[in-house]
Amino acid sequence: MQLTEIDHIAIAVHDLEAAIAYYQKAFDAEVHHRETVDSDGVEEALIKVADSYIQLTAATRGDSPIAKFLQKRGEGLHHVGYRVDDCAEALTRMVAAGATPIDAAPRPGSRGTTVAFIHPKGSLGTLIELVQE
Repeated sequence: MQLTEIDHIAIAVHDLEAAIAYYQKAFDAEVHHRETVDSDGVEEALIKVADSYIQLTAATRGDSPIAKFLQKRGEGLHHVGYRVDDCAEALTRMVAAGATPIDAAPRPGSRGTTVAFIHPKGSLGTLIELVQE
């Protein structure tokens, strides 16, 4: 398995519109992609930075992982998405190396990607998303 690049840095926010406006004003940034992922209870806006993204993500329902994160920790860095060639292989190798999977198998993600999440326990305190384009 090889990490090919950072796919995205995810930032949990209370108000997606306000976060988008902030990035537009502060960085003259434009939203490259926007999507609601009903299965995860989130709405995201992706701001392109070179070949990677800043993913601004807000909860669409109170029981979503982002809603729980915001209630517990407030706004801020949520996870890092690593782009990989093969999500299933990357997940298997990470588990073999001692990582704790959140997803037992890869699943559909936003932008038509395949993803799997790794719990911060066993990953040096960082929530990791494996992303295969």
